[in-house]
Amino acid sequence: MIRGLNFLLLITSVLALVGVYTLKYHTVDTANEKLALQRQIEKQEADLSLLKADWAYLNQPAHIAPIVRRHAEVLGVAVIDQAQFIHITDIPMRTAQTDDDALTELFKSLDAGVDPIAALIEASVQ
Repeated sequence: MIRGLNFLLLITSVLALVGVYTLKYHTVDTANEKLALQRQIEKQEADLSLLKADWAYLNQPAHIAPIVRRHAEVLGVAVIDQAQFIHITDIPMRTAQTDDDALTELFKSLDAGVDPIAALIEASVQ
């Protein structure tokens, strides 16, 4: 009986030893994977930082201006002339009075199911 119990304890101890051994190496593998992922993240962050620096350099006006001048004809761009700007007073303002008769006719035709704006658009397309 004692011999059987000793044999059972020996088998249980060996199984527990194998389990602990497996768990230890599994933990080491997991730690190595974590370390590898951290290194990969650090490398990607460094690459991203370098790309942001390149992007900032390439977007500087001093870098873009010669390129735009070189390709101005192809791009169809030109320096804005001062004559292209107008004063705010030159913009035509909306009339103070609304044309009530025209609005009444518009609402009547909309109520009748006729959309005069759609008719104008269709006429301009054809």
